[in-house]
Amino acid sequence: MPGPYRRTTSLGFLETCHPRIAEMYRYWDGKRGSRMMPSRSDIDPSEIKSFLPGIIIVDVLPTEPAAFVYRLVGTREVEARGCDPTGRLVGEEWFGITAEEVLTNYRTVVDNRTVLLDTECRNVLELQMREAGTLFLPLSDDGETVSKILIYTEYVHL
Repeated sequence: MPGPYRRTTSLGFLETCHPRIAEMYRYWDGKRGSRMMPSRSDIDPSEIKSFLPGIIIVDVLPTEPAAFVYRLVGTREVEARGCDPTGRLVGEEWFGITAEEVLTNYRTVVDNRTVLLDTECRNVLELQMREAGTLFLPLSDDGETVSKILIYTEYVHL
């Protein structure tokens, strides 16, 4: 019987996560300043070039319950998935253990306006890589409501 799904919203993960995940968190944290979360316009792709292949940006649709649409999907993420889900609903084109667990990650970030690290890592045999963790970072247009989620997945070679 599988154990509980491995995800955390505690920043204690910074002590044990892959260094690039911690670096992406620190970038996001620096961009938010004294705000709860930065806006999409605060994120400058030229400042995080080496991270771009592993980045996804998801729009949060103001529906009840919230729906999530892939706005941008980095090249490494497209390769890992075997398709480009840009423009599709996360619930239709999810990548993870189960659709419900994947959607729980997104809902947790939106409902709690928090960072989340998913450590339920999968092997991507086609790329001879394993996920080292997936970091979910909320973005807000108004400083209060999560309007987008910046996601970064780091991989290690098998």
